[in-house]
Amino acid sequence: MNIPNLIFSAIMGGLMSLSITLATTLVRVGFVQNFFWVWLEVWAVAYPVAMICILIYRPFASKLTARLVSKFVL
Repeated sequence: MNIPNLIFSAIMGGLMSLSITLATTLVRVGFVQNFFWVWLEVWAVAYPVAMICILIYRPFASKLTARLVSKFVL
């Protein structure tokens, strides 16, 4: 495990899970009185999952991106 990949995963996982859980919690429960706590509970589960997924999928996504760019970019 290299440190830059771990840092990238922590930052990207945090930002993506924060954004997605915020939007989906808002759609699901609306702006209820305890919205922050409901969202925080969901985000606490989503953040580690997002980090792990980024660490696992990043090499595949990078290779697939390079392959697609080489085929479609002149």
